[in-house]
Amino acid sequence: MILYPKAHFNNVKEISIEFLEKNNIKALILDVDNTLIDYDRNMPDGIVEWVEQLKNNGIKFYIVSNTNKKDKVEQVSQKLKIKYNYFAKKPLKTGLLKAQKELQEKPENVAVVGDQIFTDVLGGNRCKMFTILIEPIAEKDIWLTKIKRPIEIFIKKKYFKKINKGGDMD
Repeated sequence: MILYPKAHFNNVKEISIEFLEKNNIKALILDVDNTLIDYDRNMPDGIVEWVEQLKNNGIKFYIVSNTNKKDKVEQVSQKLKIKYNYFAKKPLKTGLLKAQKELQEKPENVAVVGDQIFTDVLGGNRCKMFTILIEPIAEKDIWLTKIKRPIEIFIKKKYFKKINKGGDMD
């Protein structure tokens, strides 16, 4: 199903080099809000080190965010030393495909990582990329995301039920 991720983790730091190698992932496209930072722009401990560890193992990174706040994305980009584009309008393909082209990897070797089904997962799946859903860093969201969260919870329940039965996510 196009709304189901290929994998799920509690946070980005749980995504290991072993997992990426097993799934032939060579690059990660990361969301910003509630994936790398919370609503108040606080980055959880360990994210910088996680990025560095994966970079040292050959993983490439790119940030793709829907926010129109360039300064916020730029701040995260500089801290993590990752290129970015903002106001990407996910689930539209444009921003994700631009990142994939910059990363110089095939779509199947790129994973989109984010906390939202209707932007990150849907956009990544539309681009034929591997998708990884993580839990939001914090409960505080912008109003539009707050509206979507109950629907996402319903979809996640169906997703987890399917995985627990051993179902394929394709």
